[in-house]
Amino acid sequence: MGKRTKKVGITGKYGTRYGSTLRKLVRKIEVSQHSTYRCAFCGKDNVKRTCVGIWECRTCRKVMAGGAYTLSTPAAVTVRSTVGRLRKQMAEAP
Repeated sequence: MGKRTKKVGITGKYGTRYGSTLRKLVRKIEVSQHSTYRCAFCGKDNVKRTCVGIWECRTCRKVMAGGAYTLSTPAAVTVRSTVGRLRKQMAEAP
């Protein structure tokens, strides 16, 4: 089967509706939500979104909570680094 869309990608299903700027935003979201992510438990690129915020590794069958469209949100990354830094400070304090 040949390639059907050259520029619009996954948002070709919307045709000329909704405007190009909105379709570009939706394209970024839909590509990220349909892609596979690396599993933190087994290390394979096999984590897929099952529904909003629920992600499942198809290899080791682990289910994890994440963002609506990506496995890890920017806010979660910030919190994780802050918690790690504070734990390190607490370990060095006594």
